Amino acid sequence: MVFEGQSLTVAEVKSGLYNMCFDLQGSSVNKFDQATVKELKNAITALQRHDGVKGLMLTSAKSSFFVGADISEFGELFKAPENEIVAELLEIDALFSSLEDLPYPTVAAINGEALGGGLEICLACDYRIMTQKAKIGLPEVKLGILPGWGGTVRLPRIIGVDNAIEWVATGSNKRSAAALKDGAVDAVVAEDHLRDAAMQLLEDCIAGKFDHSKRREEKRQPIPLSTIERTMAFTSARGVVGAKAGPHYPAPMSIISVMEKHASLDRDNAFKVEAAAFAKLTKSPVTAALIGIFLKDQYLKKQSKHLSKGAIDVNKTAVLGAGIMGGGIAYQSASSGVPIVMKDINQKAIDDGIAESDKLFFKQIQRGRLDQKAATAAMHRIQPSLSYGEFGDVDLVVEAVVENPKVKQSVLAEVEQLIPDSAILTSNTSTISINLLAENLARPENFCGMHFFNPVHLMPLVEVIRGEKSSDTAIASTVAYARKLGKTPIVVNDCPGFFVNRVLFPYFGGFSMLLKQGADFQQVDKVMERWGWPMGPAYLLDVVGMDTAYHAGAVMADGFPERMKYDFKSAIDVLYENERFGQKNGVGFYRYEMDKRGKPKKVIEPETAEMIAPTVTEQGSFTDEEIIERMMIPMCIETIRCLEEGIVSGPADADMGLVYGIGFPPFRGGVLHYIDTLGMANFVALCDKYKDLGQLYHATDGMRERAKTSATFFGPGA
Repeated sequence: MVFEGQSLTVAEVKSGLYNMCFDLQGSSVNKFDQATVKELKNAITALQRHDGVKGLMLTSAKSSFFVGADISEFGELFKAPENEIVAELLEIDALFSSLEDLPYPTVAAINGEALGGGLEICLACDYRIMTQKAKIGLPEVKLGILPGWGGTVRLPRIIGVDNAIEWVATGSNKRSAAALKDGAVDAVVAEDHLRDAAMQLLEDCIAGKFDHSKRREEKRQPIPLSTIERTMAFTSARGVVGAKAGPHYPAPMSIISVMEKHASLDRDNAFKVEAAAFAKLTKSPVTAALIGIFLKDQYLKKQSKHLSKGAIDVNKTAVLGAGIMGGGIAYQSASSGVPIVMKDINQKAIDDGIAESDKLFFKQIQRGRLDQKAATAAMHRIQPSLSYGEFGDVDLVVEAVVENPKVKQSVLAEVEQLIPDSAILTSNTSTISINLLAENLARPENFCGMHFFNPVHLMPLVEVIRGEKSSDTAIASTVAYARKLGKTPIVVNDCPGFFVNRVLFPYFGGFSMLLKQGADFQQVDKVMERWGWPMGPAYLLDVVGMDTAYHAGAVMADGFPERMKYDFKSAIDVLYENERFGQKNGVGFYRYEMDKRGKPKKVIEPETAEMIAPTVTEQGSFTDEEIIERMMIPMCIETIRCLEEGIVSGPADADMGLVYGIGFPPFRGGVLHYIDTLGMANFVALCDKYKDLGQLYHATDGMRERAKTSATFFGPGA
């Protein structure tokens, strides 16, 4: 044994061939924390002093190779001055270079995932072999930073500038076929052949069949491009990446600049350019927001794992109500390996549901994510039905019929009699009280809400709504099913609109009041989209459906009349009365035409302004700042109300619920993170500025107490 630690060991496995095996004790994954970095340095030092080594392979004893750096340590690192951050990065660069410069060939044998720093150490090796199911990538851009341990330096020297920019600026994970095609790995093998293949490659290098010295020399040198070639490559990349990244995310464009600056430099000087850019990005508020999003996501995953304890096994499910939503739920369940019965009383709805799921499976085939055999097998997990004949052995039912309390109550009571006593019954309602829907049930303890967001296959959030009589088993089983579907569940308590819609409708209320006072809905949309929303409020209402918004608004008005019941006819009311429902029937605030890809394209509809003109009582004009304030204040206050009332269990649930549920801009870190950045005292003062607009703009007593003590939702004083 050359070295033995708590994170890795180095031992001889065959005459002259050694294995550096990563196996972080006490963790299910390998990650670069400070202790692992220290042990790696000691291990390499031991190798440098050890005679008889002819070749070294890097392996993992975990199911994955390396998930990257320990992000929980970023907080302290990022607080340091930029020069200290640079110094620490260059120290790790030197460590990886000492691995790269060992006087014998090195091979990384990649199983599972090699991400971030996990891939960067593989790039320091001469060769890389990965298993067929493995994935590799440099996802740092998703945290608002760039690879800081040589990733921007080594990758373009291995796979070329164009490929490297695409890999690093998008942060996408690459499967084995793509990695091999781009040249990031040298071979792809079955998992049980991985170690043997790595050892054979080392033996071939020792025998002189491959020139590993030439390979590492190419990584030490400038990128072999002429000045004109460099200019063309990076100029082209700026146009493509800039269009996708938008103005709010600085890291993608910084990645291009960094690669361009160090393209003409040798390895060690290139590291200095990378480290300086990394350090600068750590001071960006966008980076703080995105790292916060990542940590909150990790917290939710741990929380949902804990909440799913005590769940029944969900091996067969059913959805009541087909169509687009039912088809989406059926697709998600079937593609996750859980058979599902899709039941409706109407054959056309069944046909629509099957068509929806088939369309989604076909897209997966087109994108290479499923082969025909796997897709066909998944399709067969959906069993369409016009009767309850297949419900005798289901473990969980999702009711997704029309959003009408009487209809839902009737359907739920009916199906409850036909499923096992132990089965969990859930409702996909978006606004109707779970307590109300449970009134006619014989086993209300087995009932809760399971609110999916549309489109089901794209939206990551599921709200699991706990009613007064919902048992822990019902909640645990529903959370476990949501996790099995690949969704992020948050458990919320019952109230009108639950959490996400309860918070969304005050936002729409602010919008309606702006229009009433003369604001142009197109201007409001543009302002809010520039602020970071994927679509402005008018566009969003068209996507949600004006009929859905009208009926949900009525539920909210009944539930919270002091804030959400309005004494005026709104633009939403007028468009609903004129059956301008939005995308679903081709016209709402905007008109929709199908583009070449068959997707609805928004176009200006001149009649809208004329139609909603009678609802305008003033002819005001508003600055961009005023529009943002008047739109965001009601949403922020209602989020805090939900936290204060215990509708959501904590700030992380609230922030991620809105990021994942309605597309709150991730670079702003979530609603409560956004308030923290403003400061509660400043935010309360902003509320008071608009208090004459009504209760939607009135700060709570709890907010005023927080303002006095400078308390935050995250960080010091939280």
